Amino acid sequence: MPRFSVIVPAYQVQAYLPECLDSVLTQSFPDLELIAVDDASPDACGEVIDAYAARDPRVKPVHLPRNAGLGPARNAGLAHAGGDYVVFLDGDDTLTPGALRAIADRIEATGEPDVLVYDYARTYWTGEARRNKAAAQLTEEGPAPFRIEDRPGLLTLLMVAWNKAYRREFVEREGLTFPPGYYEDTPWTYPALLTARSVATLDRVCVHYRQRRRGSILGTTSDRHFDVFAQYDRLFAFLAERPELAHWRPVLFRRMLEHLTVVFTRPGRLPRASRAAFLRAARAHCRRHRTPAATVPPTSVPPTSAPPAAVVPSSVPPAAVPPASGTADAGRAGAGRATLPGPSPRTRLRHALVRLGLHRTFRLLGLAAAVLRRTRGTAARLRGTVRTALLRVHHRLQRCLPLRADWAVFTAQGGHGGDPAALEAAFREFAPHIRTAWVARPEHRHTVPPGIRRLTPGTAAYFTALARAAYLVDDSPLANSPLTPRPAKRAGQIVLQTHQGTPLAHTGLDLQERPAAARGTDFARLLDGVDQWDYALSANRHSTLTHERVYPGSYATLEYGRPCTDVFHTATAEDVARLREALGVPREAVAVLYAPAPRDHLRTQRPLLDLERVLRRLGPGFVVLARTAHPLPAPGAPGLIDVSRHPGVESLCLAADVLVTDYASLMVDYAVLDRPIVLYTPDREVFEATRGSYVDLWSDPPGAVAHSEDELIDVFTAGHWRDARAERLRAAFRERFCPHDDGRVAERVVRRVVYGQTDEASGLPPVVPLAERRPAPSAAARARSPLATVPQPAGFSAVTESH
Repeated sequence: MPRFSVIVPAYQVQAYLPECLDSVLTQSFPDLELIAVDDASPDACGEVIDAYAARDPRVKPVHLPRNAGLGPARNAGLAHAGGDYVVFLDGDDTLTPGALRAIADRIEATGEPDVLVYDYARTYWTGEARRNKAAAQLTEEGPAPFRIEDRPGLLTLLMVAWNKAYRREFVEREGLTFPPGYYEDTPWTYPALLTARSVATLDRVCVHYRQRRRGSILGTTSDRHFDVFAQYDRLFAFLAERPELAHWRPVLFRRMLEHLTVVFTRPGRLPRASRAAFLRAARAHCRRHRTPAATVPPTSVPPTSAPPAAVVPSSVPPAAVPPASGTADAGRAGAGRATLPGPSPRTRLRHALVRLGLHRTFRLLGLAAAVLRRTRGTAARLRGTVRTALLRVHHRLQRCLPLRADWAVFTAQGGHGGDPAALEAAFREFAPHIRTAWVARPEHRHTVPPGIRRLTPGTAAYFTALARAAYLVDDSPLANSPLTPRPAKRAGQIVLQTHQGTPLAHTGLDLQERPAAARGTDFARLLDGVDQWDYALSANRHSTLTHERVYPGSYATLEYGRPCTDVFHTATAEDVARLREALGVPREAVAVLYAPAPRDHLRTQRPLLDLERVLRRLGPGFVVLARTAHPLPAPGAPGLIDVSRHPGVESLCLAADVLVTDYASLMVDYAVLDRPIVLYTPDREVFEATRGSYVDLWSDPPGAVAHSEDELIDVFTAGHWRDARAERLRAAFRERFCPHDDGRVAERVVRRVVYGQTDEASGLPPVVPLAERRPAPSAAARARSPLATVPQPAGFSAVTESH
């Protein structure tokens, strides 16, 4: 008997079905059966299913003789299910990596509940993924499992079958089946939650819910949407058969009102000629199922009998269920008498119009709202035009005023940090007569430390600073910097370009031959920006030669090192300990910073490494700090810490004992710390073809190299990540790429740019030799913990010396 029976109905999803099936069969938890149901699909779904069944014995193909619809197709899959738990997945959706492992672990931790509810994210054709807005209801705090009376907020989630795992014995005991027709999830999910004797939650994205541009059944204009009435008839008939559930009628009545409102107002569902008939049917439906209790908004939910409060409409993100005061469980969300916020006045009005069937009134109010929106839009555009004109006049006037020699403006791509942040601090220390300000877009305002003046792009203060500041410091040569586009710099202004590290992959004009990575870069505009530079920083000779070729201009190159690495020499062991504690890294654990380079050629940035599997293999002595292009989907594995949105990568480097990366220039900065570096490059050929590289990292790597996930695990289990060979490779790498990073880089830049000092004779600090530098020690280097090397599993081959 497998642990999971994954049921996948398929109808006209041949383009998406292979990805769906692969997402199940490649799960790190293999104890499953995949029941793929061909609902007499007219395309090649049946052939795809048979092909997978021929390759993998875990796939059970089911072919229906005629098209029955999503509900009956799921029932057909249920009839063949033999697993402990049943999981549903639509044929155009996918399971996230590690989802079944996380579900299995949570089921075991919560004592085999009847229903486990987990989260999902909507994925779009653009590659964007948006997590469920009501994810706060899935908090795992408090006792588990529980009954729905303890956590009524779960009823505000999207009522679908595929965001839950169901104990098969529970499904059979309650006789749960799917009805035919549209909206078949309604008479399944509500009864499942209401009758479950035990429910648990998993605060993790386990399903990617594909939002197709066209072809969604519910997005088809048809009278089939009238099926929603029959589905709620079935739901209320179920309640009538279960007197012990009668107190839920008011809640489900409100949910029905919200659902009917969505069907009526959502564009593209109802034919125009059927809209009045739909409201008439809604009015009759509401009269039929309305109860006296439903006319009075309930205010609280006793633990066992009274109905829960008004449920938040699905279109509004609900707040977490607050605890009631005066109960024994007041400290737990959803315990005791849990209250839920009621509908907004606008929602109440929409519900009333649907309940009363006022089609003309609904239409008139809709027209009035449309006119109001257009009026507001016109007024907003007019205000924007006037504001833009005034700002242009303001900027021109400011350019007529003298430059402020005591003003310096800084910015960095992605917010406060990097070399500009280090230089801003150095300006305040070594040139205290200069006032500094930081340009940050609104979404990055939280990254700017308090006490630093913040300028928002597009404001009058911002244009004043651009027009009058004597120093402009930026780290992005491309047009996505907050300082670009800008008018030509004024005479006397000094523009300092810091770049974003050592160029290991192609950049600048070399991207003309790499359209997948260039992503529509305007190279003429790029060169216009280069023409405004006075200085450009360089970390090493390789950077100097590369940047001067791919960013040709008349600027002066300052080959001084990277200012952001100064903190690696000034930080103490106590600073490292405080940073680790703030991140949640145990004192004796080995902290692995996983920071891969973004894949510019990919629309969707997905991790190339199953971090949860790696952690399970390495054991509790390791912690992974994951800094990826996008935050991880609610990591559930112990020891996996998502630092994707951490504002300071330098702090993460100090806290880490080893860096795992691929082609990111961060490896050069991390080498300044003289700590182990491991390269993980599973897609070397693809990266070389799409982005290209300047440095042969595989011939002269900064440490151990792994080409697969198993090799990476072996690097750590066998201790190759910090053996003598790794130290030799790192020493050669530091000598080549870190000749100037001795802790005083920012000071040299300020003395050169502000005071004109050019050499040691004029006051520039000498560079400390590489052998005499003492960067901040790592925790692993101090402790040399026995946990740092994990016993090698039997039968697991070691990475050879050639790796």
